[in-house]
Amino acid sequence: MGSASQRRKIKIADGGTPRTRTLHPIQRHGTKDMLMTTEQCGQDQLPIGLFDSGVGGLTVLDAMRRLMPGEDYLFLGDTARVPYGAKSQKTIVRYSLQLLVIACNTATAAALPALRETWPDMPIIGVIEPGSRAACEASPSGDIAVIATESTIRSGAYAEAILRRRPEAQVRSLACPLFVPLAEDGLVEGPLAEGIAARYLDRVFRVPRERGENIPDCLVLGCTHFPLLADAITHVAGPGVTLVDSAATTARAVKSTLEEHGLRSAAETGESFFLTTDDAERFARMGERFLGFPVPESRVELVDL
Repeated sequence: MGSASQRRKIKIADGGTPRTRTLHPIQRHGTKDMLMTTEQCGQDQLPIGLFDSGVGGLTVLDAMRRLMPGEDYLFLGDTARVPYGAKSQKTIVRYSLQLLVIACNTATAAALPALRETWPDMPIIGVIEPGSRAACEASPSGDIAVIATESTIRSGAYAEAILRRRPEAQVRSLACPLFVPLAEDGLVEGPLAEGIAARYLDRVFRVPRERGENIPDCLVLGCTHFPLLADAITHVAGPGVTLVDSAATTARAVKSTLEEHGLRSAAETGESFFLTTDDAERFARMGERFLGFPVPESRVELVDL
């Protein structure tokens, strides 16, 4: 067991009386070994919870770590139930958190209203509203393109959120399903990535530009995988197009919410804890790709939902 300075406290609510446990540094033990019963702790000592239907939400975690390095984070990647697993939301809220982030566009579109209704006392932030708000603010013309997975595009969630803020806006929604495997395989730049980006985006950007027609002045990256392909996407979209990264905008929304509720941590550095439902080795490998630093498999706990 580590010293008191090495421990982080987290409340666990499993349907009975909430009890508080201490999180010890993951690099020393697995997550289960680090959950030790202890005395009550303050709300601002609790971690920020994130859940995703896969690994793309790690870009949201990365943005939050950069913006708020003193916070603790608990990330659940429900990789066994991609593209979206309803059980992941029930698992993550077993842990008492100061705030919950739905770090997945598909899950945000499918579950945000129900989650807020079920847990009305917990601040819950999805990735769609912050991205939509930023797009409305960034687009002078109101001509906005949204790229996302097929399920997110079918939901119409981005178009609805944008038009709610700017009824006069023109929203062009494009499904780009191949961007997800490109990101996960690390094929995020060069001819292959740019060629696939052109296949999806040319009809909205290059072709109308060559015809002298209007093109969107703002492009929303409506999937948490897509920031890894930002360079290829920017190259294909061309000059004068502002990219809106839903991961970065969500991080700013979380920071604002924590400050509004007086929950910002006073610590200089925090810790990140990882849970996954399938193949901890692969999750650790993806973690390094998405976060930019090694994530030892020993830091990833395999959980059964």
